[in-house]
Amino acid sequence: MTGRTLRLSRLRRVAPEGRGGRPAESRGGRPRRRGTQPKVVALGGGRGLSASLAALRRITGDLTAVVTVADDGGSSGRLRDELGVLPPGDLRKALAALCGDDDWGQTWARVIQHRFQSGGEMHGHAVGNLLIVALWEQLGDHVLALDLVGKLLGAHGRVLPMSAVPLELQALVKGHDRDRPDDIDTVRGQATVALTPGEVQSVQLVPSDPPAVPEAVEAVLDADWVVLGPGSWFSSVIPHLLVPQLLDALTQTKARRVLSLNLAPQPGETEGFSPQRHLEVLGRHAPKLALDVVLADEAAVPDRDSLTDAAKRFGAAVELAPVARRDGTPRHDPELLAAAYDRIFRMHGRIGPWR
Repeated sequence: MTGRTLRLSRLRRVAPEGRGGRPAESRGGRPRRRGTQPKVVALGGGRGLSASLAALRRITGDLTAVVTVADDGGSSGRLRDELGVLPPGDLRKALAALCGDDDWGQTWARVIQHRFQSGGEMHGHAVGNLLIVALWEQLGDHVLALDLVGKLLGAHGRVLPMSAVPLELQALVKGHDRDRPDDIDTVRGQATVALTPGEVQSVQLVPSDPPAVPEAVEAVLDADWVVLGPGSWFSSVIPHLLVPQLLDALTQTKARRVLSLNLAPQPGETEGFSPQRHLEVLGRHAPKLALDVVLADEAAVPDRDSLTDAAKRFGAAVELAPVARRDGTPRHDPELLAAAYDRIFRMHGRIGPWR
């Protein structure tokens, strides 16, 4: 055994047991018994995924986040350009969301989210981004490094990139140039797509057939529940459906699938979108995808019948629940969202109550 192999072997022994502190269990292992926690995989990126994770960690200890890796803005974009690494920002945010509510968890959440303020080249870099990239360079293993950061933070779950190669997001946008409102242009880069003043028609990844991280595929196939969304629809949610191996896993898994809708249209990406239109564009990008439940905030759905019709095309039921913060901002309340997920898992699950 080489020195490098030995070091990696030792580190694997300190990584979270069986992903996120639970005993390892193979897909071909014994069936889960009544009273055990559901295996949940959440897909997305940015603040939307963070909101979902902050809720899900309250109701299960068996949680895996699969995160987009197409970010090209801010600290992540600079590190990506300079070092050729995966953009670490959304991975960092997911890890922070999985930190516990105790002093240890909240301290580390603040530390990895801290951004340096200076007049030099360190300005804007997040501590967690630098930590993640440093471990990638030290270990040469994306998954092992993220597991080790999760162990340090005491994260209530596991964080995985959806692909091991940095991706570029490209979109066809109508009216991206305000002087040519009827023209359709190709817009490149997640940061640009997210802020486009035009109407996004479709998105694709470059390369068009990126390899999925095997552990992410395994997690989806082995899950009881898969949660997609909320988040930036074209730049954080739909990209998961553009990774062929990940889409195959989402269509083949025996897990129940929940689509969690946003609380409001996002300026730029989904300006003027109704809840049902979010489903329509999702279906255009992944016509074979089936869903079991579409979750939406009851105050954000002016036409339930139209949403129900759109959900039926995926084979899904609609669940409405109060999941927004009570301060009027379009942000999810972690406790309310946790209660909604918990009720869905109990009502629509195959194996009865877990607790």
